[in-house]
Amino acid sequence: MLTELFDFTLPEDLIALRPAEPRDSARLLVVLENGEIRHHKFHDLPDLLQYSDILSFNDSKVIAARLTGRRPARDPSGPVVTVEVTLHHREAPDRYRAFAQPARRLRPGDCLIFDRGLEARVLGREGGEIELAFNRAARDLDHAIADVGAMPLPPYIAKLRPPDAQDFSDYQTVYAREEGSVAAPTAGLHFTPELLDRLAAKGLGRAYLTLHVGAGTFLPVSAIDTDQHVMHSEWATVSAGAAARLNAVRGAGGRAVAVGTTSLRILESASDAGGRVQPFDRDTDIFITPGYRFKATDVLVTNFHLPRSTLFMLVCAFMGTEVMQRAYAEAIAHGYRFYSYGDACLLFRPR
Repeated sequence: MLTELFDFTLPEDLIALRPAEPRDSARLLVVLENGEIRHHKFHDLPDLLQYSDILSFNDSKVIAARLTGRRPARDPSGPVVTVEVTLHHREAPDRYRAFAQPARRLRPGDCLIFDRGLEARVLGREGGEIELAFNRAARDLDHAIADVGAMPLPPYIAKLRPPDAQDFSDYQTVYAREEGSVAAPTAGLHFTPELLDRLAAKGLGRAYLTLHVGAGTFLPVSAIDTDQHVMHSEWATVSAGAAARLNAVRGAGGRAVAVGTTSLRILESASDAGGRVQPFDRDTDIFITPGYRFKATDVLVTNFHLPRSTLFMLVCAFMGTEVMQRAYAEAIAHGYRFYSYGDACLLFRPR
């Protein structure tokens, strides 16, 4: 399938640099099963779902994964090089894979010095990606990263403004608890404690899943054909209890509502051919494009995604490419705010 089929043009002024305040005041574009489009606010969500539905939330917590350090001079006359790394996949208690800028100035054996005594040795480099071994491990490393790191804002925001203290709360869902993501599961950013209470009061079920979002989620598909794209892998888990709750609701005729594409990817990775969700605890590199048969997800809450991205391909698979191109065109015409801090969609999958 040609990647160009998933292209569209977005005016730069529609890229949201800050979230709506309050969170649930964001706009919500609703696309019904028949392709009809309606306009709402996110706080309308309880009125748009049924009491028999169950929502799945990705409870992964974003870590301060962007670190700035320096590579000491290799000889007395050589330069000290400032390096920015974005951690994206933990390999061991003391090791991470990371994207580095400028990666070409690094080679195996180099030492990177960060603030407050945190150091790392470059184990290897491939293109713009490096593997680092830190001088701390496990929780000690977690605490050090939290002390010296910055929130890893997406590139399309970071190029327009630097991260600041406000992002430490803005770029985190109110229910985040499992540390490990280097990008937020952004559909969840619209939920407030009050909105969660209203959903519960209506009787909607809730299941928490975990997928640690990697920086690869921001990478565009550069291949001409989607069959040539290599999908990044991310660690995910579904507990036996969460699987049982989801299966009970769908078995009784209710709908599974995935809050975010990460929740959907977990559900589809963990489900068997009959659509029953199984306990899950491993990496997933599921790549969903039009033609995919959805097994465990009926409704999707999601933000607006980048052109030619795997996530826009996913929503096209969920609703149909023509429907989503039309929905995005209407969102642009109505001035919806796009991407991580932007507005949201509520998508009801055609039966």
